[in-house]
Amino acid sequence: MTLDLRPVVIAHRGNSAHAPENTLEAFQQAVALKVDGVEFDVRFTVDRQLVVIHDPTVDRTTNGSGEVARLTLERLRELDAGHRFGPSTYPYRERGIRVPTVAEVLHATSPLHVIIEVKVIEAAEPLLALIRSRGDEGRVTVGSFVSGALIPFRRAGVKTAATFPEGRNLVVPALLGIKRRSVPYSVLSTPPRYKGIPLPLGAMARSLAPAGVGVQVWTVNDPREALRLWRLGVHGILSDDPATILKARASLG
Repeated sequence: MTLDLRPVVIAHRGNSAHAPENTLEAFQQAVALKVDGVEFDVRFTVDRQLVVIHDPTVDRTTNGSGEVARLTLERLRELDAGHRFGPSTYPYRERGIRVPTVAEVLHATSPLHVIIEVKVIEAAEPLLALIRSRGDEGRVTVGSFVSGALIPFRRAGVKTAATFPEGRNLVVPALLGIKRRSVPYSVLSTPPRYKGIPLPLGAMARSLAPAGVGVQVWTVNDPREALRLWRLGVHGILSDDPATILKARASLG
């Protein structure tokens, strides 16, 4: 398989340095910036609706409180998802910004590539059904830290990211120069460090290249760090500030 090594910029939770994370406003801003893709998080409401929010509770990102899994979609829609964002002027308050559904975000970001992190295993099968119903299998990569959450996607042939154990198990072979020609995932998405120790990202990228699998690093907001990682062979940068990283990429020529 031939790996496209062009560096890509992925908006982490949308244009989240400049707009409330995981909201339609943040994703629409990212699309306008002409990013290569977006990343978002999926949870499940008590009435079995797929919604885009990172935390298990709404406390940090809205004017409400409580666990997402104990709230209905109707109750979530009553909350202001722009309430806590920004400087002391809170420019996004009372502007009708809500916690969106997955379907709304997929529609708003089409046809861009999307990386979806499944936060709870209960959301896995309904998410797969939604992806299939929309015909979005070709533009989606699904990742998760939840054990077993990626099984239905791999069975269905939907692209997935490496699980944490799969990424961890790559480190030593990569340092030994072992090349992988076949792996069960389509991308390795990783932080640049684990427990404060820098990961051998260049070696990992070289190890996965024969399998046509790229390495993506999150969350990178420093343009100098993004350039360093790209020069190591990293494929993608996930950033809260994609405009800054896009500008850095332009300097690569």
